[in-house]
Amino acid sequence: MSDNKQIKAASIADIHDRFSRSQSAVLVNYIGLTVAEVTELRNQFRAAGVDFKVYKNTMIRRAAQELGYQGLDEHLNGPTAVAFSYEDPTAGAKIITEYIRKVRKTNVKCGIVNGKYTDAQGVDTLSKIPSREVLLAQLMSVFNGPVRGFAVALKAIAEKQSEAAGVAVEA
Repeated sequence: MSDNKQIKAASIADIHDRFSRSQSAVLVNYIGLTVAEVTELRNQFRAAGVDFKVYKNTMIRRAAQELGYQGLDEHLNGPTAVAFSYEDPTAGAKIITEYIRKVRKTNVKCGIVNGKYTDAQGVDTLSKIPSREVLLAQLMSVFNGPVRGFAVALKAIAEKQSEAAGVAVEA
């Protein structure tokens, strides 16, 4: 196998591995961004545990075909970078959509969420979903509400009974 074929095979294997490990991937047209802007974007991605890589469209296409991803072909033209989110599926989408609103120079092409194709609008919707930690906190507050209400009601009953008996209740 020639060196060029080995390099391409390694690149396809790398993309395949990243797609397989990620919970979501966002394909971005990065044309028009300055080096400083791309560096700032990469730093934001790195801080959130998201890999941001630029690949050739043919390499992305081949890796996607190996994984059975449908719908990417029409978006694989022009410069393409991919943001792979491994832990929080919303992280990459949140960072890139917020950054696009800020700089107004680039756009989201499409995305892959849990192995399924989503268009740019789906990526925007994904970016609006709260993170896992926020969702868990909201869930816990929902669970905590009835228990707290029950405790307050018990305390009120105890206070009412103690007033009737003439004994003070401690909080």
